[in-house]
Amino acid sequence: MATETTSSCTGSNLLQPISEIINLPLDQVNFVVCQLFALLTAFWFRLYLHPSKTSPFIRHVVATLLGFYLALFCFGWYALHFLVQSGLTYSIMMFAGLEHMHKLCFIVALGYLSFCQITRVYVFDYGMYSADFTGPMMVITQKITSLAFEIHDGLARKEEQLTPSQRCLAVRRMPNLLEYLSYNCNFMGILAGPTCSYNDYMAFIEGTAYQPRHLETNGKENGKYKHTEPSPKNDIISKLCTCAISLAIFLSVSKLCPVERSIDDKFIASTPFILQILYLYLSMLATRPKYYFIWTLSDAINNAAGFGFNGYNKDGTPRWDLISNLRILDIEFATSFKMFLDNWNIQTALWLKRVCYERCPINPTAATFLLSAMWHGVYPGYYLTFLTGISMTMAARALRHNIRPYFLGSTTHRSIYDVITWAGTQIAICYTVVPFVLLAVGPSLKFYRSWYYCIHIACLVLVLALPVKPRHLRIKEEQQQQNSLQGGLTEDHNSHSITDNNCNQKHKAT
Repeated sequence: MATETTSSCTGSNLLQPISEIINLPLDQVNFVVCQLFALLTAFWFRLYLHPSKTSPFIRHVVATLLGFYLALFCFGWYALHFLVQSGLTYSIMMFAGLEHMHKLCFIVALGYLSFCQITRVYVFDYGMYSADFTGPMMVITQKITSLAFEIHDGLARKEEQLTPSQRCLAVRRMPNLLEYLSYNCNFMGILAGPTCSYNDYMAFIEGTAYQPRHLETNGKENGKYKHTEPSPKNDIISKLCTCAISLAIFLSVSKLCPVERSIDDKFIASTPFILQILYLYLSMLATRPKYYFIWTLSDAINNAAGFGFNGYNKDGTPRWDLISNLRILDIEFATSFKMFLDNWNIQTALWLKRVCYERCPINPTAATFLLSAMWHGVYPGYYLTFLTGISMTMAARALRHNIRPYFLGSTTHRSIYDVITWAGTQIAICYTVVPFVLLAVGPSLKFYRSWYYCIHIACLVLVLALPVKPRHLRIKEEQQQQNSLQGGLTEDHNSHSITDNNCNQKHKAT
């Protein structure tokens, strides 16, 4: 009886034989199988429940019910937490005043997420970092808080108070309950996201997602593509190939280079420091394909359903990167801490920017890293990682502003600078993320001690020794640089634009 109760709470045991054969935890097998089922369902959803064939109401209902089914299959009755969190915050949206509704939703959504994370970690299975019901709640929390701020921007703030991005994302009408649940719990994103803006999701459901992006930069309709709905087929095939490669690399390499070996006493005593650095880089490199697989598969699922269209490249090929969550090459060849973060978990970075960084009046960098740590969970390693990230960001900013101008004189100097900053960035990222993987305080501090806290000390020296311009001057300079580069944007840059840029384009087009 106890076994039956436990399994009903933690998800279906239907795939237990497969789990035993491939020697992977059942909850991870359930997750992958449900995502593959969602991928197949997404093709059906796009073909047979196309906006031209059925109403938004039907699309909302089907997307929501399928989402709840997948959640129940993976997490059992723990999936009810998704409804409780959504229900509490929707009540606040409906009955609290618009002036403070967004703040209350933020506190309640993040507080309920933290409560579930605390009980899961400290009451049930501390240290078992596997697929769990708080993972989807993290994405739902992003959607709830984003929507609350977007409603506040659309209904409680004046137009001139909004930035161009906020003006584009602002929601001008309170969503009904079905629309709200569909946005939070649809089958394309219930298990792994990514988050998206409410306006983009509604445009997808209502079938208007393609219209604004059929306009060229001069405002004229692109006659070549105006009558043809773009197909995501090529992008889906490419992303599924990326998934297959990432999964194969992760399953074959990750166990060969465990991060835990970096804190093994024999390894530390017998291995030269330069080889310890190399091993750390390789072990962290081996952990990333897991995230590449999860996020790229999730992106492919949304594309298969028809969600994610982001205009056309200059050669006329459609872009399906509206809600993409990562750019693998930009991550692996990042030459700055900021470049790495901008291309890793992109939609979460946008969420942090929109709800915290752009709105926090005091030390937005520190506030953003703190919010990111709270959102990720209650393992102490998360807080060590993000506290270290604050010093890394400040030091990288100081170094870039003071040193980079000396390397801009020639192509050779720039290449040397890029190689040096690539190596420095990879080492800094690995050093920062170790506690995120180890989770506990003891092992994390043991690792930092084995490195004599050298990068922490270097960051402190750089921040104290090198001057950095105030934030408002940096923003002004960045805007001037963007304006100067606007006329010479390349096709490659267009393929790397993100939702904020897309909002600006839509605003101009309409």
